[in-house]
Amino acid sequence: MKRLFRFIVIAVLVVLLALLTVWGALALWFRLPLPDLARMAAAGGFGLFGLAVIWAQFGSGRIGALVVYALAFAGLLVWWSTIRPPATGDWAPEVARQVTGSIDGDILTLTDLRAFDWRGPDDFTESWQTRKFDLSQVETVDMLLSYWGNPDMAHFMLSFGFADGEFLAWSIEVRRQIGGGFSPIADFFKSNALVIVAAEERDVVGLRTNIRGEDVQLFRLDVPPAEARRLIEDYVADANALAERPAFFNSITTNCSTAVFRMMRASGNGIPFDWRMIVNGYLPDLAYERGALVAGVPLSELRARGKINLRAQEQGLNDGFSAAIREGVPGH
Repeated sequence: MKRLFRFIVIAVLVVLLALLTVWGALALWFRLPLPDLARMAAAGGFGLFGLAVIWAQFGSGRIGALVVYALAFAGLLVWWSTIRPPATGDWAPEVARQVTGSIDGDILTLTDLRAFDWRGPDDFTESWQTRKFDLSQVETVDMLLSYWGNPDMAHFMLSFGFADGEFLAWSIEVRRQIGGGFSPIADFFKSNALVIVAAEERDVVGLRTNIRGEDVQLFRLDVPPAEARRLIEDYVADANALAERPAFFNSITTNCSTAVFRMMRASGNGIPFDWRMIVNGYLPDLAYERGALVAGVPLSELRARGKINLRAQEQGLNDGFSAAIREGVPGH
């Protein structure tokens, strides 16, 4: 029995050490401010150090090895804690500004709402605007998922419809530098800042349907107006906080699906964590199971009729864009 217990303890230690070593090596590789060769040497050295400590767990020097490893890893964590998200940068134009908002009674005023005119991926006219919205007139919430290649993952957006026919879209994105890009692995390791975008649909949705050619699907959510207003207020509060204190984008903890938890709550689904909140290409399945989508229509039909690319491309990025992409979508 004693030998079995010892085996279990060592096995747990080995797995834990392996995970910590992989994390530490990747953190050094992605974030150490040194040339590639030096970063490779540091990451590889930490990996070999971790392997040596793992090997020591099967001999007589395991306690001493663990103490040395703990001290080294503590030092790594101290260095990691000093890496702060930048407040300024050479940002790509579409994420150059962080929206902020103020609410006075029912009137929401947004500053730096994005309303770009897109003609190509690198051909656009910038437009940052100040807009007012009457929150007492919000009526609908739509979920949009933009699939760029992998059917398991998508970019998540929410768009709010008002009684006057206007729509306000929100998108949580990577605040990439000019020439930079998006990497799900690198973004575990403080590689990019976070930005919250409020925009016209013909901008933030049209960019994906008409310019990038991503597969975008739209679903009407069963969310009452009071909860829709609360969702907007949450976005505004998060945007203001982010403007005050920048944060890093993280592929799991702080990304475009962060708002999914609030969306499910707003639709009356106070549910525990579900893996589809992370592997968000399956969010329509989760929302359908929880009764958050239009009732009485099979999910396959909701998906098929929610594909908006063809309608978006036929309409073009003009003032009729929002109405056109909703034609034939159940609930509209």
